[in-house]
Amino acid sequence: MSTSYDPATASSGTGQETGSRRRVVISTYIGTVIEWYDFYLYGAAAALVFNVLFFPEFSPLAGTLASFATLGAGFLARPIGGIVWGHFGDRFGRKRMLVASIVIMGVATTLVGLLPTYAQIGVWAPVLLVSIRIVQGISAGGEWGGAALMALEHAPTRRRGLWSSVAQVGVGSGIVLSTLVFSLFTRMPEGAFMSWGWRVPFLLAFPLVALGLYIRLKVEESPIFQEAQRRGEDRADEAGVPIVELLRHQWRSVLIAIMLVIGPFAASAVFITFGLSYAAQVGFDSTTATGALVVAATVSVIGGILSAAASDYLGRRPVFMTGAALLAVMSFVVFSAYNTGSTVLLFLGLSITYGTHSVMYGPLAAFLSELFATTTRYTGASVGYQVAGALGGGFAPAIAVILLGAAGGPPNTLYVSLFMAACCAASFVAAYLSRETYRLDLTKVSKS
Repeated sequence: MSTSYDPATASSGTGQETGSRRRVVISTYIGTVIEWYDFYLYGAAAALVFNVLFFPEFSPLAGTLASFATLGAGFLARPIGGIVWGHFGDRFGRKRMLVASIVIMGVATTLVGLLPTYAQIGVWAPVLLVSIRIVQGISAGGEWGGAALMALEHAPTRRRGLWSSVAQVGVGSGIVLSTLVFSLFTRMPEGAFMSWGWRVPFLLAFPLVALGLYIRLKVEESPIFQEAQRRGEDRADEAGVPIVELLRHQWRSVLIAIMLVIGPFAASAVFITFGLSYAAQVGFDSTTATGALVVAATVSVIGGILSAAASDYLGRRPVFMTGAALLAVMSFVVFSAYNTGSTVLLFLGLSITYGTHSVMYGPLAAFLSELFATTTRYTGASVGYQVAGALGGGFAPAIAVILLGAAGGPPNTLYVSLFMAACCAASFVAAYLSRETYRLDLTKVSKS
């Protein structure tokens, strides 16, 4: 039986309510880690494996571009997933969509580990690879929004940034896990790794997803969504289609949401996927490069929690804008660490860069979600996040490869740094133009 949700008393709660919230946070975090382990595992393989096994007829540069393009296909599919999952999540609840998304992602990732290569089935190998990547993208398109909203809408009013950051640090933790697991297998003899070792991390998705599914089935639906149902706000015969309502009444918020996410998405795509490829070009072995990435992503998890907590006290805008400015500066510094050839400086440069990235990324789940009303929040947050993923993240590695080539190759990374700084500037401007949201009553956010 649904009860009325009162945001004025949401910060206190009984012991039972506190325990329920804690389960939501833990389950959201674990489920998000597993989902994004699956998604970003593909990025590591795209940089080190797929160009050789699925595009062997291309030159090394063209093969890398083709491999990164398949990565981009998944990002392009994510807005579609955001619209689809958001529509049903705004109509029927957040929990059901989270359960469906993690199952689809797990099956798709397992299938990547079973795919025959170009040498076995020819052109059908890359065709199947791209098809599965699109399915992954559709699944991921609904995952982030549902996870962020489940945490946000269960949270005490003055802790929404911190609680919803589990969706952000879950992404970072998924990167850590996928990179760590993949790096362990890169230590195998090269012949064994390229033959079968690269497949094992993908096949591990199946038991991980079973665990995530079990956890997600245990959580309760969002109380703010249930309150909207109680008031009849989401009745299908009265409410419009969420995406139509958004574009008609909240188009400005959608544009701001997209711009907010472009900077952090482009940065993570370049530093993770292009960064692994660039590290190999300047002489680092894959074990060193992935090890530096694991340490840096761990720093980002800690930084994301701290910056999200800070945004609950200082506001979303000042914290986010500080992160955007710092990351723009680091865009020019980080590649110098690669170019020195020093392992110590590589670890240090990536860790500092990811730390500044987390200042933007930590408060992002709350910032985006608070821009939209309850009955369009899943769609609004998902579309903003995933469209920016397609624009800022999907093809950023390929753009970086092109810009590097235009500049003459390593160590001429100025054009790549300028591209990164421009993306960060776009996010800075979006935060400046946005209203402050950290004290808003989520049950009263206007649809227009």
